Amino acid sequence: MRILIEEYQYNAADVKDILHGIDALENVEGKVSIHYVGYYYNVLLKDCVFILPKVLLKGDDGKELVFGKYRPEEVANLDENNPLNSIERDFLYKFAVWIYRAIVVYKNDKRNDTEIVYYSQIAQVGNGRRRLSNTYLDILLSLIQFNKDNQNFFFTIVKNMHSGLNKINWMRTIGTTNAIIQDGQPIYLNPINKKRQINFDEELLIIFFSILNYIGDAYGFPKQISCQYQLITGQRFETYLNGFGKTRLRQIKYKYFSDKALQLWQLCFAFFDEARQVYITTEKREYLLVKSFYVVFEAIIDELVGDNPLPDGMEKKQEDGKIVDHLFTAQSLIDSEAKQTYYIGDSKYYKMGHELGSESVYKQYTYARNVIQCNLDIFNDGEQTSSGVKLRDDVTEGYNIIPNFFISAKLNENLDYSDDGIKETDRENKRHKKFQFKNRLFDRDTLLLFHYDVNFLFVLSLYARDNAAQKAEWKEKVRNKFRKEIQEWLQKDYDFYAMRARPGVNGEEFIKHNFKEVVGKIYTPFKDEKTYSLALDNKDPEGNNEAIKTMLSEFFYVEPCRLGQNPEDVLPATAAVTAVSPTDNDLALCVTKEGVHFDNAVAKMKQTGKLGIALNMNGATLQLVEGFTAAKYLIIHNKSNKYAAFFVDGKGPRLISANEMTDMVTTKKGASIYLVYNAELNVIPALGELDFSPITKSGDSYSPHLLPIKILIKEKDIEAHKK
Repeated sequence: MRILIEEYQYNAADVKDILHGIDALENVEGKVSIHYVGYYYNVLLKDCVFILPKVLLKGDDGKELVFGKYRPEEVANLDENNPLNSIERDFLYKFAVWIYRAIVVYKNDKRNDTEIVYYSQIAQVGNGRRRLSNTYLDILLSLIQFNKDNQNFFFTIVKNMHSGLNKINWMRTIGTTNAIIQDGQPIYLNPINKKRQINFDEELLIIFFSILNYIGDAYGFPKQISCQYQLITGQRFETYLNGFGKTRLRQIKYKYFSDKALQLWQLCFAFFDEARQVYITTEKREYLLVKSFYVVFEAIIDELVGDNPLPDGMEKKQEDGKIVDHLFTAQSLIDSEAKQTYYIGDSKYYKMGHELGSESVYKQYTYARNVIQCNLDIFNDGEQTSSGVKLRDDVTEGYNIIPNFFISAKLNENLDYSDDGIKETDRENKRHKKFQFKNRLFDRDTLLLFHYDVNFLFVLSLYARDNAAQKAEWKEKVRNKFRKEIQEWLQKDYDFYAMRARPGVNGEEFIKHNFKEVVGKIYTPFKDEKTYSLALDNKDPEGNNEAIKTMLSEFFYVEPCRLGQNPEDVLPATAAVTAVSPTDNDLALCVTKEGVHFDNAVAKMKQTGKLGIALNMNGATLQLVEGFTAAKYLIIHNKSNKYAAFFVDGKGPRLISANEMTDMVTTKKGASIYLVYNAELNVIPALGELDFSPITKSGDSYSPHLLPIKILIKEKDIEAHKK
């Protein structure tokens, strides 16, 4: 068996014979490299050659070593001066099988570019000349081919084994058992059938089909087992792999006489022995090669991670000619529910330890810009996305975060196929951020890029097995991992808050009037579009984080809320909001509070639902009581037009003395009597933006005022109420 490594610079003279039949070109320095991965039979050397992926190489250019230990020239001929230990040697034989299987799966998928695959019939088992060496792959392919070509042979054996099983052997029955005579006729109660002895042909078939079952499960080869035997599986088959298989086959070897049975025995023994001396007929060149293996690696990652076809009618080839490797929709980074966003990935098929170039990083940012524009175009054309993704929020003009990432192949140091090894890369540059404005995470020009490594052996074997359930399980796992770890990174750099407008505050109007201060910092990712997410760079690059929070806190509830956390867990419960259509006769009782007194009064009102108007015991004041009973709304406000509005419960106010006072909002302390109103707390009126200047510009703004609500509502909101 000969081993070459993709794209390694060999001295042309050292590999001239091995490259016989391959179009590798020599450069002016006498070096040659192969840009294929796969398998071919070298008719000159009468040996098979495997060209393995460059991911096996580790080190700098000119000092690249296989497994980080051997010069590629040292492993070119494993039958002479083999430097590999038994684990490494066993790995290479089986690694070649996985490469073969991956290329076959790639070739059979009609969505792929099969023009890069070069294929000719693999050699078949026969009685022809002996190859110099055979591979584990040869053995597996020979077993599969034998099964395809000898179905009649199997059925003949089964038919012969079962013929006559129910026929009575009268000679032995009469000679060995007693009969009962009835009406002159002997009756034998225990007739002797043809006894079934151990059938070694059947045992060989059981072993053979058990091998086919094993390689189908292990490597994804198609199973075509037509005979219904109880196969050897699980731990029992492991004992066969660990030596018992060879032992048992040796015990039954001399029970076979036909050529087919002997040929089958040789194949089964070669499998357990992993021998390299099987007779193969080679009448013509055979090969299975793929040029530009990075295309196959992209297909592997896309099958295991991406969406196919791409979401929302997008194409891999973008309008500027750039080709995006992977694109899928998955749960947004911010929302705790099922709201989706796009995830954009790029496969990087490098030698171990290779750093990303600046060109790759720049192209990945371009992919994201193109995807954003494509999403905008759909909505600009008056259409909707089938995925439900809408990146731009029309209220805040913020953009959802698009996770953008690289996935690089990395070889597991223990040569383990079972560990996916998916984790943030250990390369020097593993996180990238590009922006136009500081402290604007929810901005179209703020682009994030992450870099992950994955165990090449794991994804290769998962793809090669072509098991839909296994692929789906890992896809879900890795998508959740991307989301969780990107969230963790963002939360190290940003402080996230959930926001909701305080009662009486029109959140959308506030954002419009303060757009410059909040653009790119807030976004509406949640199902409740009145709930906002606020993100502030914890390095405070503009030196105004506290000022922004203070400004927002006056009009919004602003509470820390981690990415993915339900905002309802941190925001105070709010009553249902009801749109109202005020009439000319609807009166509002308004009380002015400023600063901290405003916040305290609103909080207490929501808790107790009671508002006490301080009254003096004189005739003039008592005459006002009758008019005050007609109030429909209770409003607490300040001079900045910030307010909280409530419905009066409809039962009317009542007079109570100072001795009867309970905890409530009051207009003045120390009064002898109060007129107490009860508010409806289960629902709040939606009055829009109010203008309290008729009160605040009066000479007595801090006294309670009773006036028609329409005086306070701005003209545009009056029109909205009419509609």
